Amino acid sequence: MFKADLFFPHFLRNQGSQDRSSVQTFDFRRIWRQAVIVTSLVALVPLVVMTLVNYKLTRKSIEDEAIVRASRVTSTARHSVSFFLRERLSALSFIAMDNSFSDLMDTNRLRGILKRLNASFEGFIDLGLIDGRGEQVSYVGPDDLQAKQYGNQPWFNEIQKTDRYVSEMILGYRQRPHMVIAVRQKMPDGGFFILRATMDSTSFVETLKSFELMSRGDLFLVNSEGKLQTRSHYEGNLFSTVPYTLQYSGEQPETHHDRSATGEAVIVGTEKVPDSPFVVMIVKRGDEMIRFWRDTGMILMAFVAFSVVVILLVIFAVSTRMVNSMYLLDMRQRAAMRDVEQYNKLASIGRLAAGVAHEVNNPLAIINEKAGLIKDIFSFTNTYAKDEKIIGLINSVLASVERCGTITKRLLSFARHMDSVFEEVHLNAIINDVLGFMKKEAEYRGIQVKTSFAGDVPAFRSDRGKLQQVFLNLINNAFAAMDKGGTLMVEVQMETLETIRASVIDSGAGIARENLDKIFEPFFSTKTKTGGTGLGLSITYSLVKELGGDIQVDSTVGVGTVFTVTLPLRPPPESREEDNGNPTR
Repeated sequence: MFKADLFFPHFLRNQGSQDRSSVQTFDFRRIWRQAVIVTSLVALVPLVVMTLVNYKLTRKSIEDEAIVRASRVTSTARHSVSFFLRERLSALSFIAMDNSFSDLMDTNRLRGILKRLNASFEGFIDLGLIDGRGEQVSYVGPDDLQAKQYGNQPWFNEIQKTDRYVSEMILGYRQRPHMVIAVRQKMPDGGFFILRATMDSTSFVETLKSFELMSRGDLFLVNSEGKLQTRSHYEGNLFSTVPYTLQYSGEQPETHHDRSATGEAVIVGTEKVPDSPFVVMIVKRGDEMIRFWRDTGMILMAFVAFSVVVILLVIFAVSTRMVNSMYLLDMRQRAAMRDVEQYNKLASIGRLAAGVAHEVNNPLAIINEKAGLIKDIFSFTNTYAKDEKIIGLINSVLASVERCGTITKRLLSFARHMDSVFEEVHLNAIINDVLGFMKKEAEYRGIQVKTSFAGDVPAFRSDRGKLQQVFLNLINNAFAAMDKGGTLMVEVQMETLETIRASVIDSGAGIARENLDKIFEPFFSTKTKTGGTGLGLSITYSLVKELGGDIQVDSTVGVGTVFTVTLPLRPPPESREEDNGNPTR
């Protein structure tokens, strides 16, 4: 019942049973649909728009923050690499200025200098002295490079222009990764010599390891062609070419969006290391950048989705309740109008019945009088006194007149009590009158009618017309529950010293347990497909309450139904006041 009332309005449940007389004043289906749609749009559109805007702004903010951090790390790494190279070049320049060419020709002295360099800076593999013709005239280190000729190599020509030289990471004669740094020193005679050192890649790489990156971030060096100069976690081995576009101006970090070899979105930061062939490159994976935002966003999206569901449920419930109230008010208004119309019709029928009854009573009285006179005459006449056939016909006429008189009295009784008046009534007699009207229908349907009236039920003050309507509705309802045949039992007995209990018991189909709580609701009917309006028991319930009584129902499917009406021996206070005032209705 809770779910049906919230999400399936009355006007949808009852639409299959509506006939011409119950055409709705308003299109409640359209009103309900518009209320749900408009309220949903007003409530949800701002929420969805704000969620999407927040989604876009938050993502952009996170990406911007990632770009700023990438630029910052790139710049810091560039400064570290640049400082690393300047520091070692400065050391070589100092050695070249502090020692003459002849001093450096001394192998033992050169070996001592190499030892002191490694003690201060680490990473130096060898040290060589090269004259102005490009011949290595003095060398200390692990390889046999004495008298090695460099005069025909590009770097030898380049250093004569810049006085300093830093090579890319190369394999060289040693066939292992290393880099070369060199300085050119002028001599007093106008010539020059070059102090050349080889450094392994390990100390160079250690400079970059000091930067803490995200779990899938990557920081490395490449040359101008995009070849790796240090190892990378995700982009391949040394000397591999990275798949990213190199963008750098040499003045400040450059960042841009790119994609990895697997198509993954990344942010790439680059910056040229001055006076070197190296470019610092940082790569940040998109999933790592937005991982925290995504996790938090999923929680927020789940909350928004839950909120949307709750809002929709509330909208459905409120809209359904509102339109249901409008619908029920409209139905009650039209039912009241029908009741007024029906009461007017009944009043007219009652007046017509009273007139007909009076008109019929006059000839019936004459027939009764004449038939009685004929019987008296025949009784004193020997010719006809013993004629049983004639006497029987006369008695039949008298019996028929008496029966017609009883019917007209009942009609007059019903017509007389169309207005609401509290008077002295006998419940047993009222029920007998109602059963008398229903006798022919019971015979036609093969229904056996039984009564059980307690002898101690006293007369009491009540509204005869309302009592007649109550039991007429209950008996009609019982007849409808029994298809062909069956038994109807009406019991009347004292329940307490102040109340009378009347039970209408049928052996019909019964009422399902889930419908018992709704049986007295307006417009509820289990016979909607056969034209039931759902008003009979509702009106009966209202009439019993107006009389100060109560009505209960108990039913078992396939066994039958019991309606129990409890009536007070004294009318309710407001009814007594109206009765004392003799109101006219």
